[in-house]
Amino acid sequence: MSETPQPVGPVPDYPMEREARCPFAPAATVREMTREDPVGKVRIWDGSTPWFITRHADQRALLNDPRLSIDEKRPGYPHMTRSRAASAPHHPALITNTDPPEHTRLRRTVNAPFMVKRVEALRPRIQEVLDRLIDDMLAGPRPADLVQAIGLPVPTLVITEILGAPYEDHEFFQTTSHVLISHDSTPEQAREAGLELGGYLGDLFARKMASPGDDVMSEMAGRVKAGEMSPEEAVTMSTAILIAGHETSASMISLGTLALLRNPDQLELLREHGDDPRFVAGAVEELLRYLTIVHSGIRRIADEDIAVRDTVVRAGDGVIFELAGANWDPEAFPEPERLDLRRPARHHHAFGYGAHQCLGQSLARVELQVVYGTLYRRIPTLALAVPFEEVPFAMEGVAYGLQSLPVTW
Repeated sequence: MSETPQPVGPVPDYPMEREARCPFAPAATVREMTREDPVGKVRIWDGSTPWFITRHADQRALLNDPRLSIDEKRPGYPHMTRSRAASAPHHPALITNTDPPEHTRLRRTVNAPFMVKRVEALRPRIQEVLDRLIDDMLAGPRPADLVQAIGLPVPTLVITEILGAPYEDHEFFQTTSHVLISHDSTPEQAREAGLELGGYLGDLFARKMASPGDDVMSEMAGRVKAGEMSPEEAVTMSTAILIAGHETSASMISLGTLALLRNPDQLELLREHGDDPRFVAGAVEELLRYLTIVHSGIRRIADEDIAVRDTVVRAGDGVIFELAGANWDPEAFPEPERLDLRRPARHHHAFGYGAHQCLGQSLARVELQVVYGTLYRRIPTLALAVPFEEVPFAMEGVAYGLQSLPVTW
């Protein structure tokens, strides 16, 4: 490897638009860079040009490299948005913005409810929630909006129950969290939404301290009383869990349905094998790979010089990991543009990779397994109610999704 940086080609702007003919696919520029320039640069909103890593193997190596930091308060950190950059200096320590050993300590405080065994125990409850929502949709008018009927309610009901927050306030959660993560929010709007949501959860946490129940916030209340974390850490952790716990699964439910309707041979496979847990679990992994809904990249900053292929990432340089590039890397996934529910795809990076891999991935997997294994068998004639080209995508958040999905049966 070279010890000095090599010249890079033209620097494209990031994020890049997905392909119009197939919005599930990464931008053509991303796929070209994955093939030809796997360690290039991109230009982000503030004019800076962080390194851009697209290859699956490179991401595996670097996301485990302790020389890369997730400390968003560092000068040169490649923030997603202007509002995120403005608020970063004021953010408390979270599992999403700290390095080990602080990250290890914080993650340990909330890890237990998201362990595989605890999540598996929720499967009957998730099934019950889904069956009731499907009953309600079938009894209602046609066409129906799958986003509102199934996509949003399933993960929101589940995460509020786990966290210990009342579901009847879900419209408030969804509105404020959307403002917090939207690329279109101004710093002032994001700050106001953060204060509203933080204030609400702060009041709720105070009640949990006084009268704990069987939920995550109550578990954190116990840790606060034991001196293992501060009340501020508990409230900010609750905020992060609430936002992450409903947004991505809600997007995956609706987008996965749309992708399957566009690939009827794969939908038929899922209907045929919907009672086979192993097949459904594999189908979930392939849909996670194919869709890669987190489309704003994973961000880091280099603590030291790091040699990557034929170049060197210098200390202080920002780095963006493009997850869709890795998940559509033909060296890791042959014919990546083909949705293939029989493909072994568990090694995808839809949940990131390394120490900061998504805390809620086990919960997301169980939710998606229940939905994908049930919905299309219970409604075998499910179909789009509008042409595919008229389905409105939502691209402004950390994860892309659908504004609505009109379906009929």
